[in-house]
Amino acid sequence: MKVPRKKHFSLVFLFCLLFTEICSHAQTTYCNPMDIDYKYNFEQLNEHISYRSGADPVIINHKGEYFMFVTIQGGYWHSKDMLSWKYLTANRWPFEDMCAPAAVSVRDTLFLFQSTFESRPILYSVAPEKGIWEFYNRWTPRLPKDIGPWDPAIFHDADTDKWYMYWGSSNVYPIFGSELDHSKRLAFKGQYQAMFWLNPYEHGWERFGPNHSDPFKPFTEGAWMTKHNGKYYLQYGAPGTEYNVYANGTYVGDNPLGPFTYAPYNPVSYKPGGFATGAGHGNTFQDNYGNYWNTGTSWIGLNWAMERRMVRYAAGFDKDGHMFANTRFGDFPHKMTTKKWEGKGDELFTGWMLLSYKKPVTASSTLDTMSAAKITDENPRTFWAAKQNKPGETLTVDIGKESDIKAIQINYTDYKSDIFANDPEKVYTQFKILTSKDGKKWEVVSDLTQEPKRDRPCAYIELSQPVKARYVRYEHVYVASPILAISEFRIFGNGYGKVPETPDSFKAVRQKDARNADLSWKKVAGATGYNILWGIAPDKLYQTYQFWNDEPETFELRALNVGVPYYFAIEAFNENGVSKISETVAVK
Repeated sequence: MKVPRKKHFSLVFLFCLLFTEICSHAQTTYCNPMDIDYKYNFEQLNEHISYRSGADPVIINHKGEYFMFVTIQGGYWHSKDMLSWKYLTANRWPFEDMCAPAAVSVRDTLFLFQSTFESRPILYSVAPEKGIWEFYNRWTPRLPKDIGPWDPAIFHDADTDKWYMYWGSSNVYPIFGSELDHSKRLAFKGQYQAMFWLNPYEHGWERFGPNHSDPFKPFTEGAWMTKHNGKYYLQYGAPGTEYNVYANGTYVGDNPLGPFTYAPYNPVSYKPGGFATGAGHGNTFQDNYGNYWNTGTSWIGLNWAMERRMVRYAAGFDKDGHMFANTRFGDFPHKMTTKKWEGKGDELFTGWMLLSYKKPVTASSTLDTMSAAKITDENPRTFWAAKQNKPGETLTVDIGKESDIKAIQINYTDYKSDIFANDPEKVYTQFKILTSKDGKKWEVVSDLTQEPKRDRPCAYIELSQPVKARYVRYEHVYVASPILAISEFRIFGNGYGKVPETPDSFKAVRQKDARNADLSWKKVAGATGYNILWGIAPDKLYQTYQFWNDEPETFELRALNVGVPYYFAIEAFNENGVSKISETVAVK
């Protein structure tokens, strides 16, 4: 039957509107790990190991826009809103690329300096959004062997117009500091000096290994300086990037070169549990609304120990000047702020819960023993692989009951990758997301083939509106690697049931070794997991350790500082929301 021309036009118009809505929704939220086009890392080129990685991020607010510099990326990123990042290459760049770079914005100029043990130039730009850089100086003096400056940070004190550099990356040497002479193009001024060493005998979180369990001597690195209310916060990463407990701490002083005092509330940024574990070696910056953020490095460690991703968390200083970063539900979707937030930024959490944990998965094909069940276990080091990397391969998650689906995150794995050139014409990702109420009738809710090609190893998709569905499907289109491999298919939204009860019988008992405490709680019916919250006062529960309900209900926490009293609490969460926080338990 012939459709009337007017009606036909209306149907086409409605279809176009729907298609545009699916493909061009303006994103308002983000989810860690950061969704950017991580570049293939060539540190292990001679071993012929290929993998995407990004670490040691520095985000600078320069004239109201954001620039992000990352280890070994061949360039950097630019954003106007911290949601959409554009990768840029530069007219001048260190020949061997940059590790753990330093950057600082002073007036109309952005300065950039690489980690080095040799003499290297400082670059500057008045148009970094165009990739135009020039030499500010041609070299910096060499320091003694093994000193650096590796992992540098350049700090400009706007109140005094003086310049400083801090650096260090070692399990032998301390964090160093030195004033720079601006009249001599930022040459070192006078003698550099030690700022502080790690002290794992009193600071439990500075111990090396998974959950601070390895006696190997820990590493300090990633210096960064922030001045707040006349105090100088000299930050550092520890105890090592290749474990879940990588964190940022701080010392505080009245002068930029000290003396500095250890902050008893350390670490300030710590995320040992959940999917994106590790939060160390980043920087602290302010957005256009005056809010603080803390960036960090999250651990993957599948292809190589230094395979990593990047994270960022709301941060700040409380009324007592205590520095913090909010990692509670840190790898769940959060709102990008458009104003000054209150407290510690809990209002940024969307309340969208993880719907996919340990849910059954059906795959169109499976390579060897890399089963689809691994994509819902919240472990970035396990993964599914398809028999062939071809369009049409699918993964279908049954979340068990109809829920409001609000966001998706697809995390790819570089399994037996052969990519050794970051060619944007070849290296990109494309897929479709479909949902269904009954597993038979499917609706496309996101289609990456309709957006410009770019690589998204940690692709985060915020749906334009909640979709009521029980089944969620990934339909493959393209990845550059020879094998299609996915570590995690994360589905966020809200169920229609009750939030869990607050756990009772929660206990925290400090051991004879005061760096440790034994935690225990009673599991709650219907809970997906728990957050253990702790800090040095009932209103300063800034630390979070996330556990799953199918894990043991006892845990030895090894992250405490000797001589510091603590307060602990617990909350439960499931697909419907979060319980009330328990009463605090004091531990002397």
